Amino acid sequence: MATTASHVPEGSLEGRQRRPGASTDDEARWLSDEEHAAWRGLQRMQAALGATLNRQLSAEAGLSLQDYAVLVALTDHAEGKMRPFELGRELGWEKSRLSHHLSRMVERGLIAREKCPTDQRGWFVGITDQGREAIEAAAPGHVASVRRWFVDRLTPAELEALTAIAHAVLDGLSGECEAELDACGR
Repeated sequence: MATTASHVPEGSLEGRQRRPGASTDDEARWLSDEEHAAWRGLQRMQAALGATLNRQLSAEAGLSLQDYAVLVALTDHAEGKMRPFELGRELGWEKSRLSHHLSRMVERGLIAREKCPTDQRGWFVGITDQGREAIEAAAPGHVASVRRWFVDRLTPAELEALTAIAHAVLDGLSGECEAELDACGR
């Protein structure tokens, strides 16, 4: 199926559907060739890099990339523990996904749930000695893989540009999320 410069496949529903009486202002702003290439490249890079790093961690350390992300977040805090809502916010995970993943990590002894002394309904997620040993063993291989598959493939200028891009996108998303929370009566 051929695509037009606006990346709407010819004959697709996206190209044909239009609400009766809708003006051109209501139509989608389709991506240009350059925008489409950047967006798809980002998606493919993220998927391939995530899969590669996940395989490395699993093979070398018996951890998933998600396990590693949780353990990193916990070890970034001096006490090695966080409230689940804070952890979910930091990782960008939905409550259900976080709950299921944390339960699996508890079963494996990597983390433990601890009651919150100031909120009887609340609890903390804390890294265990076994979890700390796991991340300490995994970190050198993981960092080597991040270097091999990401950092070493980019110039310092590309890394600087990517950092600026990440901040611009994340700042915009953060503003959107804050506005959404305010609208819902936080």
